[in-house]
Amino acid sequence: MNNTFKMIIGAGFAVAVAFYANSIIGQATHGGFLVLAAVFGAYMAMNIGANDVANNVGPAYGSGAITMTGVIVIAAIFEAMGALVAGGDVVGTIKKGIIDPAAFGGDPMLFVYAMSAALLAAALWLNLATWLKAPVSTTHSIVGGVLGGGIAAGGFAIVSWGTMGKIAASWVISPVLGGVIAAIFLYIIKSQIVYKEDKLGAAKKLVPILIAVMAAAFITYLTLKGLKHVWHDLTTMLTFLPQTKKPTIGIALAFGIVGAIVTYFIIKPKIVAKISGMDNARADINILFGIPLVFAAIFLSFAHGANDVANAVGPLAAVNDALVNLSISKKAAIPLWVMVVGGLGISVGLALFGPRLIKTVGSEITELDPMRAFSIMMAAAITVIIASQLGLPVSSTHIAVGAVFGVGFLREWLDSKKMDEKQEKLQVESDKQRALKVELEACSNEDATKKLELIEAHKAQKKRVKSLKRSLRENYVKRGMVKKIVAAWVITVPAAAILSAIIFYVIKGFAV
Repeated sequence: MNNTFKMIIGAGFAVAVAFYANSIIGQATHGGFLVLAAVFGAYMAMNIGANDVANNVGPAYGSGAITMTGVIVIAAIFEAMGALVAGGDVVGTIKKGIIDPAAFGGDPMLFVYAMSAALLAAALWLNLATWLKAPVSTTHSIVGGVLGGGIAAGGFAIVSWGTMGKIAASWVISPVLGGVIAAIFLYIIKSQIVYKEDKLGAAKKLVPILIAVMAAAFITYLTLKGLKHVWHDLTTMLTFLPQTKKPTIGIALAFGIVGAIVTYFIIKPKIVAKISGMDNARADINILFGIPLVFAAIFLSFAHGANDVANAVGPLAAVNDALVNLSISKKAAIPLWVMVVGGLGISVGLALFGPRLIKTVGSEITELDPMRAFSIMMAAAITVIIASQLGLPVSSTHIAVGAVFGVGFLREWLDSKKMDEKQEKLQVESDKQRALKVELEACSNEDATKKLELIEAHKAQKKRVKSLKRSLRENYVKRGMVKKIVAAWVITVPAAAILSAIIFYVIKGFAV
C-alpha cells in the first residue's frame, strides 16, 4: 500500500468523524468547533497509533517472535479493546493538572480554542516524530500542547511549574529505570542459562519461573492501569471483590501472585516437554520465550489503549463538554462516540503508519532476539508498577525505549570482557598481513604464479584484519539513533507548546 493511498484512508476516517460530529451538534452555537476538534482528535488518535504503539509490540517483532502482520493485528485489536472496554467514562479536561482552568476567566470559548490547538499541535508533532523515526511520548506531546494553548490564552501564570518539573524529571527517570530493569533480567537469563554448560537443564528450572514472574507483572500492571476506569462497575457486578474506588497495589499484587502460581503449574510441564526435543544451544533456548512475547504484546496493548486513549479523547471530551454546557469543568464525561474515535483512530493509525516505528524500536536501535525482547517487555510492566507506587513521573514510551537501550548496553559491556582476546587476535593477524606484504615485495616478477598467489593471500588477510578492526569498533547500540531519540524527547514539550500557541492565535483570529 503506497503512502498516498494510506493518507486517503486516514483522511477518509477524519472526514467520517467530522460528519458524525456535525450530525450530533446540529445548529448549536459554535457547533463548528466541535467538528474541528473532532477532526483534530481523530488525527491525534491516528498519530498515537502510528508512533506510541510501537513501544508495546516493537520488541516482539524485532525478536522475530511475531511477524509485522501479527503484531499489527494484535495491537489493533487490543488497543481498541482497551480504549473501549477500560478507557473510562470520565476524563480530566486538563491533562496532568498543568494549567489552572480558572485562568480562562470563565470563557468557555477561550478554553475550546486552547484545547483544539493542543490536539492539533500534539498530533502534528507526533506526525513529524514518526516521519523522523523517533518514538516520543504522546503524553508529553499533549502536555506540551495544553501548556502552549494555556499560556497563549491566559499567560505564564496559568502554568503549574511544579507539575512541569516532574514531567521533565521523567525524561531521566523513565529510560534509566526501564534500562536498568531490562538489563537485570537479561543478565539473569544469560548468567543462569546461556552461559551454563547444561543450558537445557538450567532452562527447565528457570524459564517457568521467569514466565510466572512475567504473568505476575502483567496481571498487576493490567489491574492497576487497565481496570482502574471500570473498577467500580466490576465491584458492583462481582461483590466478592474489595469495594474500593480503584484497585489498590495490594489487590493488584494479590491478583498477580495468584496468576503467577497458576501460570507456573500450567507452563512447567509444557516447558519440560518442549525441552526434551531440543539441542543444548542458545537458538533453541530462545524458542521458549516466543509464546510469552505474544501475551506480553496483548497485555501491553490493552493497558496502553485503556490509558493513552485519553491523550486523544481527553481534550476532545473537554471541548464537547464546554460547548454543550457553555462552562469549563475540571472533569468531563466521555460520550461513547468520542471513545470510539479514540479507539478506532489508534488502530487505523497503527495499521497505516505503525510499521515505520515498529521497525525502529524492534530492530534499528539494537539487535533483538526473544530473550532480549522478553527482558524489555518485563521492564515495561515492572517499571510502571514501581514508579506508580513511588509517585515517580514516568513515560511508558521512555521506559520501553530505555529498556531497549539497557539491553544493548549490557551486551556491549558483556562483550567488552572479550576485548583483550580480540586485540591479541588482531595483533596476530596484522603481523601475518605485514609478513605477506614483505614477502610480496621481495617476490620477483619472474615468478608470476607465486606472486599472484601472494597477492590473493594478502588481499584475503587484509579483509580479515579489517573485519577484526570493525568488530573492535562495533557498538551494539546505534549511537546515532540514541542521540536522535533523546533529542526528540527533550524538545517534545517545548515543540508542541510553541506549535499550540501559534495554532491558538490562528483559531482565535478566525473565530473573531
